[in-house]
Amino acid sequence: MVSKTDDIPASVPDCNPVDLAEEAGDGARETSKMHLKNSCDCGHSADSAMVNGDGAHEHTEEAVDGEDSNEQEVIVIQDTGFTVKIQAPGTDSFDLQVSPQEMVQEIHQVLIDREDTCHRTCFSLQLDGNVLDNFADLKSFEGLQEGSLLKVVEEPYTVREARIHVRHIRDLLKSLDPSDAYNGVDCNSLSFLSVFTDGDLGDSGKRKKKGSDLEQIDCTPPEHILPGSKDHPLIPLQPQNKDWKPMQCLKVLTMSGWNPPPGNRKMHGDLMYLYIVTVEERHVSVTASTRGFYLNQSTTYTFNPKPANPSFLSHSLVELLSQISPAFKKNFTALQKKRVQRHPFERIATPFQVYSWTAPQVDHAMDCVRAEDAYTSRLGYEEHIPGQTRDWNEELQTTRELPRKNLPERLLRERAIFKVHSDFAAAATRGAMAVIDGNVMAINPGEETRMQMFIWNNIFFSLGFDVRDHYRELGGDAAAHAAPTNDLNGVRAYGAVDVEGLYTLGTVVVDYRGYRVTAQSIIPGILEREQEQSVIYGSIDFGKTVVSHSKYMELLEKTSRPLKVQRHNVLNEKNDAVELCSSVECKGIIGNDGRHYILDLLRTFPPDLNFLPVDGEELPPESKHQGFPRQHRHRLACLRQELIEAFVEHRYLLFMKMAALQLMQQKANKDAKTDLPAITETSTDNSADTSQTQTTASDSSNATDLSTESTSQRDNSASAASQAATASDDDSSKPTTNGVLDSSATQNGECKSPLEDPKSREVVLNACKAVGSISSTSFDIRFNPDIFSPGVRFPDDSADDVQKQKQLLKDAAAFLVSCQVPSLVKDCLDHSALPMDGATFTEALHQRGINVRYLGTVLQFVDKTPAKAQLEHIYRIGITELITRCAKHIFKTYLQGVELSALSAAVSHFLNCFLSSFADAVAHLPLDELVSRRKNRKRRNRVPGGGDNTAWASLTPSELWKNIATEAQSYYHFTIQCESVDQVVEKYNLLKITLLREISIKTGIQILIKEYNFDSRHKPAFTEEDILNIFPVVKHVNPKASDAFHFFQSGQAKVQQGFLKEGCELINEALNLFNNVYGPMHVEICACLRLLARLNYIMGDHPEALSNQQKAVLMSERVLGIEHPNTIQEYMHLALYCFANGQLSTALKLLYRARYLMLMVCGEDHPEMALLDSNIGLVLHGVMEYDLSLRFLENALIINTKYHGPRSLKVALSHHLVARVYESKAEFRSALQHEKEGYTIYKNQMGEGHEKTKESSEYLKYLTQQAVALQRTMNEIYKNGSNASIMPLKFTAPSMASVLEQLNVINGIIFIPLSQKDLENLKAEVQRRQQLQELGKGEEHTEDSPLELEDKIPVD
Repeated sequence: MVSKTDDIPASVPDCNPVDLAEEAGDGARETSKMHLKNSCDCGHSADSAMVNGDGAHEHTEEAVDGEDSNEQEVIVIQDTGFTVKIQAPGTDSFDLQVSPQEMVQEIHQVLIDREDTCHRTCFSLQLDGNVLDNFADLKSFEGLQEGSLLKVVEEPYTVREARIHVRHIRDLLKSLDPSDAYNGVDCNSLSFLSVFTDGDLGDSGKRKKKGSDLEQIDCTPPEHILPGSKDHPLIPLQPQNKDWKPMQCLKVLTMSGWNPPPGNRKMHGDLMYLYIVTVEERHVSVTASTRGFYLNQSTTYTFNPKPANPSFLSHSLVELLSQISPAFKKNFTALQKKRVQRHPFERIATPFQVYSWTAPQVDHAMDCVRAEDAYTSRLGYEEHIPGQTRDWNEELQTTRELPRKNLPERLLRERAIFKVHSDFAAAATRGAMAVIDGNVMAINPGEETRMQMFIWNNIFFSLGFDVRDHYRELGGDAAAHAAPTNDLNGVRAYGAVDVEGLYTLGTVVVDYRGYRVTAQSIIPGILEREQEQSVIYGSIDFGKTVVSHSKYMELLEKTSRPLKVQRHNVLNEKNDAVELCSSVECKGIIGNDGRHYILDLLRTFPPDLNFLPVDGEELPPESKHQGFPRQHRHRLACLRQELIEAFVEHRYLLFMKMAALQLMQQKANKDAKTDLPAITETSTDNSADTSQTQTTASDSSNATDLSTESTSQRDNSASAASQAATASDDDSSKPTTNGVLDSSATQNGECKSPLEDPKSREVVLNACKAVGSISSTSFDIRFNPDIFSPGVRFPDDSADDVQKQKQLLKDAAAFLVSCQVPSLVKDCLDHSALPMDGATFTEALHQRGINVRYLGTVLQFVDKTPAKAQLEHIYRIGITELITRCAKHIFKTYLQGVELSALSAAVSHFLNCFLSSFADAVAHLPLDELVSRRKNRKRRNRVPGGGDNTAWASLTPSELWKNIATEAQSYYHFTIQCESVDQVVEKYNLLKITLLREISIKTGIQILIKEYNFDSRHKPAFTEEDILNIFPVVKHVNPKASDAFHFFQSGQAKVQQGFLKEGCELINEALNLFNNVYGPMHVEICACLRLLARLNYIMGDHPEALSNQQKAVLMSERVLGIEHPNTIQEYMHLALYCFANGQLSTALKLLYRARYLMLMVCGEDHPEMALLDSNIGLVLHGVMEYDLSLRFLENALIINTKYHGPRSLKVALSHHLVARVYESKAEFRSALQHEKEGYTIYKNQMGEGHEKTKESSEYLKYLTQQAVALQRTMNEIYKNGSNASIMPLKFTAPSMASVLEQLNVINGIIFIPLSQKDLENLKAEVQRRQQLQELGKGEEHTEDSPLELEDKIPVD
């Protein structure tokens, strides 16, 4: 079931149980990695995740896990690979490195991808005349050893094999054609890195001349990216890739009209007929028979299946075509040469489809396979043949049931889960589009279109409307629109807790053409039963009738702690108490397969009282003075999981502080030296994310050091923060007080270690009460999700409990506005959060548990912040996000009224109203001859909301902007006082191109890439020809690779402590495991490669850094998008490593690309732009382009001054860089002026004695001497005329080394020169301190870590 396409080595760490790293709970181990170099022609080392066909055929290391005690020992059995000879017909035999673990099928893949054998698909491999079974491991064949000869033997075709062959040939012909990436099909996506590097990186780059002859480098940036340029062109977003100029091999290759062969021809072995037109205009008809392909004598109108003379019978279509068309032979060979030269990351499929919001006009050429796909496999045919469709539910649930005792099992399980999820997401997306496009018959065709439901390919589809008044109490259609995403969040949370025996449905939410479609896998047997009889847990009518079930209680109890859900009783219609451990809406159904399913998880997390006004309930003052509670569109607003995590963590710190303080006071009162009992805690942390919060609170009366290091997962629910608070005293007893946070230490909240001492028991009791813990003996906060649910009633005896829960919810709501929003703004102020566009801004909100409905609140908070000027970029990004989201809400309802034939006209009209300065945008209605004269009164199977509706055409720009302002007020409670796009752009300093990008990405619009004139007052910017496509916007669950993530985290932790080599090994290991689970392409692999490249660079291996970073850039372009903020960052890192490798012109091209993308994404006024401009300025300084260099460096100085404040060290550094360029230009006065500024900052910030201040003052002296010398010389010339004896002045071009040093400094990479002895001492010191910390005398030691690494990009 799991296709073994990702042939990546499953190497597993060799465990050294002594060094169990503490950082990532149980998952982290010290690993020593076998680094295998490859004997194939491409020289990638084994961890470089190359796909098989590229000759990087790696050794697979098999792992066996023995679990003794609770340390997992992982033993590596290293199977040495060996080489076999492969002999294919018509080519020389060649050697191939294989490993005993591989399947024979993997050798097939290699052959199908190799340049000289790629045209064969139907063959077997034979060893001494015996056929090797495709799915067997190589180690299972007796005589197979080093040097064995494998023969490639052509096999007879079947219809299936013939189709596969034709499809493969078509794929080879299209392998360089980007049209699949533009059309967003088959997980293809764009990548432009190779355009800027000209294959200049890595090995090929070393052979070329290093950039030593500076004169030949053309450094002039394009006009539009110079600082201050007002021009923002769109065309450079997709530069022309010369590889894409298609080399035509054939004019037409299509299925013939004579298919399928008649019976008498079947008996001659005819399988199918093809019709081909060669480049030389020769029209031929080809028969695919069991023996191969040959020319027959049919023409377009006469059928004559007899072989032509000569028939050119060939086993492969390529061989046949090469004989009849010289142009085919020549171009096909050239095409394959190019294909294998491309980096594999440019052509591997991504796990989820990425869509491009711009595309050029692509010629629509004939393509038999595409045409056949459209009419068969994609819509009707394959999806409906019994035995052909995939049982999605069965696949999703079976993969969950795979064993997970040891690492190899977990890897296999996670890989299977990930693969099925990505396939399911793709199928669900295709189905949802088919449903909205009207290509699927409803299962209840008699009902009105909004109420229809669909089944396609074993997936159930429903539309996001309030049918049967289900959500009437909760906000009608608005609630029905919000429910699917809430439900998806619930599915994600329960999926992450991963309780054995509890099952959720595969869920994908698709927004397409203004409709929201929910796609779910189908519980076996649910369609045959009435809902009333199948629900055995929960409620189907929002709490009027409620049932419970002991098995469900047992399963849900396991999720109660990680998801912070409290067990509680509710009353049913008979006034009996029913115990639940979830919200009432959560339904439990046992399927016909005997599995326990839970569905409707839309209230997994507690309600958000700031947006849920309840009569008679008062919110805390923090919420009230910000104008809460506010009316929201629906009553389903709930808190995010991240907020719950942060709130509980915050309460935990409070709990520890209170307990510690009281214990201190008791201790002081007692003076007797009795040992205090310790409240123990064992806390495992199976969560994952990299936000590590370090809080230190020290109490003045006593040295209470309270430091928590928590790793709280943003997306993955099970997080029990591992924290320790040490109450230290000069006394001999060192009590450690720890909150109980894990089920291994508590049974139902009862503490195992009895608190014999009543006083300390009282302390804990008080602390528990104060923070709202549900247990009185240990810290344990959980929420009741049914509080404030309309229709839910609680028994009288739990009134007290309900009151507590209400208070907790109010506190959580207040915590969001009083703690989380300010902390977000603070992070933006000190640049630890650096959002660049809407998506990264939303992510920053979500990471702190702030919902997007708080966007207005956040913006108002920013507006009131004293340091508002330093938050201008945040404010601007927030306003852009708010406006485009309002526009998206309006666009959604606008599109629902548009029929398909008018879609492009309607979209272009909307964009004109939204962005064009042309005041009376008039819509172009479809031409009259297309509109049917007879109005069909009752069309049965209408597309939802379709119909002859031209209301959209009456929208005007002023009306749209009025609606946007109204929407901003009613949804975000934010006031925008603007009547037109030009006023908005003027007032908030926005860019129209940025607005266009944001709205296109949010709504799935794809537009033609050309220069749009938004500001013309005479004609609209868009015509209907500019709208190329409309894509779905898809939300789905992202399954995680947990083991890999633990390695990655402990690798990061090692690096932060300065153990680079160990960190590097752990991260290499993580990379292997990620590859194992996700295949070669994934955002997390991208983060892994970026960190690895940075480590390679720091450890001095520049070529390796370059190679890893190149992969990171390619992957970021392919998986996140070509202009995603992460991609921009990756480009900047790559430029640095290129420079270090002496590839100066490439470094500049990459930096210019990054600057262009950044201008489009967020404009020039952004703190990150200062870093980019400093980089560009430095490189230009290095190639002696002083004037250009100054433009960029002075711009960086302005931006740094604005965002970091004039006293910042960054500004001092900027002054110094500018001074250096002036020195090179011999303008010493300006140089002195800037260096003095820098010196003043250093002196004030660091003091006289600091080395930076000294350096600066030395440099000032040097500049003064130079200036004086220059002045003397000038005077000499004036005095003595031309025969003056001129002292030679030292004008030095900066050395590359000095430029590189400055580049490292500004990019936050600091090398500290240490001798081997220093290193040993440091290590010993760090270890000693760690031991001390474990004993509980901890002291902060991060200051002394030998190496500071600040990677500004949060690893998601």
